[in-house]
Amino acid sequence: MFETVLYEVAEGVARITLNRPEARNALSDQMVDELLEAFGRARADDAVRVIVLTGAGDRAFCAGADLGGLGQAQREGRSVADPDAVRASAPYRLFTAFPGLGKPIIARLAGHAVAGGLGLAAACDLVIAADDVKLGTPEVNVGLWPMMIMAIVNRNVPPKHAFKLYYTGQRISAAEGREIGLVTEVVPRAELDARVDGLARVIAAKSPLGLRKGREAFFAIEGRPLEDQVAHLLGELVELAGSADAKEGISAFLEGREPNFQGR
Repeated sequence: MFETVLYEVAEGVARITLNRPEARNALSDQMVDELLEAFGRARADDAVRVIVLTGAGDRAFCAGADLGGLGQAQREGRSVADPDAVRASAPYRLFTAFPGLGKPIIARLAGHAVAGGLGLAAACDLVIAADDVKLGTPEVNVGLWPMMIMAIVNRNVPPKHAFKLYYTGQRISAAEGREIGLVTEVVPRAELDARVDGLARVIAAKSPLGLRKGREAFFAIEGRPLEDQVAHLLGELVELAGSADAKEGISAFLEGREPNFQGR
């Protein structure tokens, strides 16, 4: 179905794989288009309750954008001064898509995540990394700056740690990434798949409606005054409490059984 992305669904989990291992899964315009299409497919499929995003091979999760592609854009004189051009750009479409996914998304890092690849991983809700994986923002080493991914990384990492990444361009270990907020869990490489699959199953067993509404609320309150946050969340809680899933969950708890959530 796709040329640069693999898509498969099993047991409520959509596994999306960046499939350009020969290019360290670097992001091309085609890959972004196909990745967004895969996201849309997972969002629309009621059988999908969790998304796992990974990269083909063990060398790289994603090495960011092709520098050659950036040079081509400059040679063709493409401008981002026009707001329509900004919204049409691959980075804008990719990184602004995550809040609206409608499903929890887990990044599985079996390979290094650098530059835009680090931003892609950090945009996911959870990041599970093999213990030998490296992370970094090497843009400064070629006279650039991690402009696009700062919007994502800065939401996860305290400023002093972020600036060290940006200024030095040095790679850090997955364990260091966990310490500063980029990574959720670090596991031995041999245990990576079991941990990701187990976590996906745990999440997939929850109410799809509760997960979707809660995730949407998480992004909706960002940057708003406390009073607005509380008011918004109260309204969402009242609506969710009246759902069939909430009633089923409460009944199952009182009856000492597992709930059978239907996503409504």
